Amino acid sequence: MTTARRLSLLATAALLAGCASVSPDGLRGDVTALTAGRTAGVPQAALPAMAPAARAQAQQSIDHWLAQPLTQDAAVHIALLNNPGLLARLAALGVADAERVQAITLPNPHLTLGRFTTSQEREMERTLAFGLLDLITLPWRTARQAERLQIATLQTAQDVVTLAADTRRAWLRAVAAEQVAATHERMVEAAEAGAELARRMAQVGNWSRLQQAREQVVLHEATRQRARAQLAAATEREQLNRRMGLWGQQTQYQLANQLPPLPAAALPADGIEATALRERLDVQAARRQLDTQATRQGWSRAGAVFGDIGLAYSRNTTTERATGSSDIKRGWEIDLPLPLFDWGGAARTRAQAEVEQSAAQLQDTAVRARSEVRAAWLTYRTALDLARQQQAEVVPLRQLIAQETTLRYNGMLASVWDMLTEARNSTQAVANAIEAQRDFWLAETDLQLALTGTSPGALQGLTSGAAASTTPQGH
Repeated sequence: MTTARRLSLLATAALLAGCASVSPDGLRGDVTALTAGRTAGVPQAALPAMAPAARAQAQQSIDHWLAQPLTQDAAVHIALLNNPGLLARLAALGVADAERVQAITLPNPHLTLGRFTTSQEREMERTLAFGLLDLITLPWRTARQAERLQIATLQTAQDVVTLAADTRRAWLRAVAAEQVAATHERMVEAAEAGAELARRMAQVGNWSRLQQAREQVVLHEATRQRARAQLAAATEREQLNRRMGLWGQQTQYQLANQLPPLPAAALPADGIEATALRERLDVQAARRQLDTQATRQGWSRAGAVFGDIGLAYSRNTTTERATGSSDIKRGWEIDLPLPLFDWGGAARTRAQAEVEQSAAQLQDTAVRARSEVRAAWLTYRTALDLARQQQAEVVPLRQLIAQETTLRYNGMLASVWDMLTEARNSTQAVANAIEAQRDFWLAETDLQLALTGTSPGALQGLTSGAAASTTPQGH
């Protein structure tokens, strides 16, 4: 082999090793592309930038959103730009990218120098050695590391869409909790009026102490529910603050005063399972994991047997002390392991087991995705029907009853107690309608996440609504 050819091989190896570099934006662009259209209804949500100037501009945008009544889209934008947990996850993705580059970078060659003398001669040894297998397997290692990084990118994208969905849920709960707290305030006012009227009537002897005590109980119950509603509003707001990464003066923002209206038509159930299998990021990550393990299985045994092949070039100079004449000896050495004990059986078995494990995980993910999207759509559909029923039928009926009671009170056919009771019942119906509206949007968030994002976990639409609903008041 000529010297020029040797140099060309070394130059090729150095070029291959030099092509690997870390992503300048920490793979945020790849994550943004994967999460486009999956961030809780926000079409293009930006992620935290690495440049200080871009971060300062993002902070200005956050301050602008917080200065106005906070909408759900603005809350999602702020969470994706400001959540510390997401920042840590994106930094971990940058670490994975750096590890990928490190793994496919050729190790530095080893230079060995030696000087040996005898009474007749002096010998200088020079040896340049490097791992031959690292050079031969560089294309395969590059492809495998790229696949691993794609899986890590998909997992980070799942964290992004999950955070967006959690923020939207927190915003829905916080807004609904403030609305419900306002209705409880009106119920307390009605109960206070009834209790005061009862006190005066008992004072002049027109009412018994039993009737007055019943009104006092109604007032205490309304006060208790108002305290619980105010606590719920405060805690839900703190949940939203945590999602958005806010603290201090930034938490003094104003929420939007009402939930979004119900949609005119429901989403169809046709093709939801196919959409979930095609679009969900966790299914894509499981599929990618299986492809990576299947590719690795092909050369795992050879890698285990011949995993440490070294190549060295030596140039030794021997000089005779008496005459001063020198003799140069050149040559190559190859370090090849002999497969006497380890024939790669264990590595092959492990690779097969990992492929089977990845295949089972892909099947489990697909089955779970199908089930979750079916359950999410049923919850979504039921929540929409219940919310429409509450808004279109129950609330108007309660208002009609309150109006008719007022007319009868004016005609001295109903008492003032009947009118106050119907006022409280009508207000309670409004509170129930708000909770039903909130449950629908929670179910809609779960459905969108189950369709195009990842696993929504425990469905929260109607379950939380049942837990948080309050009982009507009355005599």
